Amino acid sequence: MSKPTPPTCCTTNWRSYDAALKQRGSLQIWFDPETVWLAEPSGKPGRPATFTDAAIQACLTSNALFGLPLRQTTGLVESLLKLAGPDWSVPDFSTLWSRPSGLDVVLLYRPGTVTLHLLIDSTGI
Repeated sequence: MSKPTPPTCCTTNWRSYDAALKQRGSLQIWFDPETVWLAEPSGKPGRPATFTDAAIQACLTSNALFGLPLRQTTGLVESLLKLAGPDWSVPDFSTLWSRPSGLDVVLLYRPGTVTLHLLIDSTGI
């Protein structure tokens, strides 16, 4: 019995094929400019919160996604904000450490021994 012949693919538009392959490696992160990043005074006693829950959630999501320590997470978010353009300050690591207990949003826990596989299909975007 002979081997089956492998299917052949004939690419005729190499320019668009190369562009599609390059697009697969692209990483885009958007920050909505209408997002309220800094918190309004609450009127409660004690020191008011500087950042909104949305700002803390964005930082902690980056932390969980890339598995970085909190100090490196602040550096990552700071560089992303610098690239994105908004002139927002970034919460320091101690704020990120203490604020999740007061958040209403549930953060998914990823154990450190499990490998994280992130698959993003951008063909339909």
